[in-house]
Amino acid sequence: MARSPAAIRRLVRRTRGARGAPSALLRHYRSRRPRPALELVHPPHPYIRALGLVCVVLLGAWLGLLVVGSVRAPVGPMDTRMTLRPSLTGGTKINVSPLGALELDSHTAPIRLDVDVDRLDPVRSRALVDHPERLSGLQDEVARDVEHGTADLALRSCVAVVSGATALGLAVYRRPRRALAAGGLALTLLAASGGTAYATWNPNSVLEPKFSGLLSSAPSVVGNARSIVTEFDVYQRELARLVTNVTKLYDVTSTLPTYQPDPSTIRVLHVSDIHLNPASWKIIGSLVEQYKISVIVDTGDTMDHGSSAENAFLDPVGDLGAPYVWIRGNHDSKTTQEYLSSRKRFKNVHVLDDGRALTVAGLRFAGTGDPQYTPDRSTKAQGDPAEEMAGVRLASALRDQQAAGTPVDIALAHNPLAARQTDGAVPLVLAGHIHHQEMEVLPLGTRLRIEGSTGGSGLRAVDDKYPDPVEASVLYLDSATKRLQAWDEIKLGGLGLTTAEVSRHLPKENQPGATPSPPASGSPSPGSP
Repeated sequence: MARSPAAIRRLVRRTRGARGAPSALLRHYRSRRPRPALELVHPPHPYIRALGLVCVVLLGAWLGLLVVGSVRAPVGPMDTRMTLRPSLTGGTKINVSPLGALELDSHTAPIRLDVDVDRLDPVRSRALVDHPERLSGLQDEVARDVEHGTADLALRSCVAVVSGATALGLAVYRRPRRALAAGGLALTLLAASGGTAYATWNPNSVLEPKFSGLLSSAPSVVGNARSIVTEFDVYQRELARLVTNVTKLYDVTSTLPTYQPDPSTIRVLHVSDIHLNPASWKIIGSLVEQYKISVIVDTGDTMDHGSSAENAFLDPVGDLGAPYVWIRGNHDSKTTQEYLSSRKRFKNVHVLDDGRALTVAGLRFAGTGDPQYTPDRSTKAQGDPAEEMAGVRLASALRDQQAAGTPVDIALAHNPLAARQTDGAVPLVLAGHIHHQEMEVLPLGTRLRIEGSTGGSGLRAVDDKYPDPVEASVLYLDSATKRLQAWDEIKLGGLGLTTAEVSRHLPKENQPGATPSPPASGSPSPGSP
């Protein structure tokens, strides 16, 4: 039924108040409507809002660094790309193709500096080849290039971080003020990270680089022991030396050069705990060739059960290409020792026991076999007291040698418990047994070097989900003082793995700024590894 205009006006007046507000009927009706399911009754807690903002800032800053947070910079004859990356530990990683990578503990901060060496510029490289006199000033040039590159990287990273955080904040909150707050917080966090990196900057971190990649080229990149002791002083110059070495490597030949040893440095290859792993002989032979090893030292547990049936496993020792000094471990029997002692069979092997001393490759060694043969269940093991007593007897023999005017340079014991008893009687003592590498200076000044398992723990490697690494060390000793100058820790991937890692270390007294005044052999002085 149609309503007249007057009726319509009366209906409108009844449904609205005098001031145009909703009538009681409409208010009652609206109060009974169901609310949307996603309607928030209470605003989020301030802590939750702050956490959300931090997450937005971190994600946006990371995305900004990924997109625009890198610079391409010429460093000497090399074209490089420098990038800042979020990191839990900080540090610097230098990727040098095809050699691998160098990792340096240069700083502790939530950002890491990545330097990728992309290629060798043919024009700049040819200029160095045509004018070799320019090599003398290449380090200064590289230092300047690195300084300019890092300055550009810092500026670009600031822009990338602020832009990324602001853009993501605008996309999430859709409010300019919140977006600007995200950008400001990102800049604050970057500044704090940069300040932390500056405060913890370690210019001598290149003294102990960790190299991964091609094992044979590691010494060429890191440098030899003498150059490390005398020339490694500041971070930029060492980065320059790295680039210089790589430039020469690329230019001279397409194949990687072998390590050129310093003729005056004695190189000792320390191996231990081979445990019947036949792959160990090829690894040792390769290291002897690559590092021009002067003498190999084996601190025992070459076998697993020491039976005569295992003796044939030792036959490759005669073809390793270097003198082989050996002591008995707790898995090596007297049968094993007698087999290796045969001069007709092994002309390069020198077996030490009961404090016997001899000179090999210009170094005087003395050692003792492990007093316990644990695979023999018919004999009760005497435990730690037997090891300590063996070490006491070795220390007495060392002091007798010193009193006779023939001091020992390196002592050998399989168990570290025995090795520790020689503190104060010898500058350096080598041990094994525990299947991982350690280096420490004992209270009276003797340096104790414990080698890992060069056999990757032998057949025990198949027992664990992650196989033990194959470990060995190259020790560099001065030919005049017979004192340790540096050492390389070598780790190869265990059973079924193909990784390789070399890290170089220096005794504290040989680092830049120290006064390297080692006492005569046989009278160690306190220090730290």
